[in-house]
Amino acid sequence: MAIVTLRYWAAAKEAAGVAEETVHAGTLAEALAAAGGKAGNGGGAGQDPRLRAVLSRSSFLIDGSPVGRRAPETVMLGDASVIEVLPPFAGG
Repeated sequence: MAIVTLRYWAAAKEAAGVAEETVHAGTLAEALAAAGGKAGNGGGAGQDPRLRAVLSRSSFLIDGSPVGRRAPETVMLGDASVIEVLPPFAGG
């Protein structure tokens, strides 16, 4: 598994309680499941429900490239990848 960095922005940063964290993951789905934020207890039932809700609505960039509509379990990660977590925002 790769060591990757999750960078949280806006509502994701607030829900996570940290600006970024490092996790071990081979796919985007694994990285999102491992996300724990300030609590540091990522994964499934231990994950803060606010963070889980924000992640489910967010868009992602991996090393600057948009993930788009690809299923997270099909998005492979390399060692030292940076995942930008971009929650939806309003305005114009």
